[in-house]
Amino acid sequence: MIAIIKYKAGNTASVANALDRLGAHYFFAETPEELESAKAVIFPGVGHAGAAMESLREKGVDEWLKNTKKPVLGICVGMQLMFETSTEGDTVGLGVIPGALKKFDETEAKVPHMGWNKLISTGKHAILKNLISKNYLYFVHSYYAPVGDYTLATCNYINDFSAIVAKDNFIGVQFHPEKSGSVGSMILQNFLDLVYSPEKVKL
Repeated sequence: MIAIIKYKAGNTASVANALDRLGAHYFFAETPEELESAKAVIFPGVGHAGAAMESLREKGVDEWLKNTKKPVLGICVGMQLMFETSTEGDTVGLGVIPGALKKFDETEAKVPHMGWNKLISTGKHAILKNLISKNYLYFVHSYYAPVGDYTLATCNYINDFSAIVAKDNFIGVQFHPEKSGSVGSMILQNFLDLVYSPEKVKL
């Protein structure tokens, strides 16, 4: 069963609704012990990175995430916290993916980056199955992850940034798949298939 991390910065209701639409079985988990019973984990997030990290630390979920070998899908702030640091509150993240997040330049365009934007796929991974360049997904964020060795897809707003990343058992998406219509549902289904039916998502 899939665990959705329940903490002070999680957008759990919309993620749960999206999984309901896919017929997926899930539960909410707040402690390492609860997470350990899951087959895979969805790590949602909204709001301030620093407050989100503090909420994870309160119950030791941060250390569990750093060490787990279970598949983990980070969404929005959940993805951002997979990186080493963020200039948002000088936050130290989980550090499972190299890189530091920066804020978009407000002198160049309106911040946050909000609304629908298209992806450009740059890699091969099960999470990308049936995803094509120019697919549009829904974004709401002021900070962005740099394009690096673990970037699978990019997006452009003011500058190029990582829209999908993956390293080992960690996958992160900057957009909100649960609010991105059929394309977002497809990405969530790819994650479910990766967990339960790996043969379905072989590229």
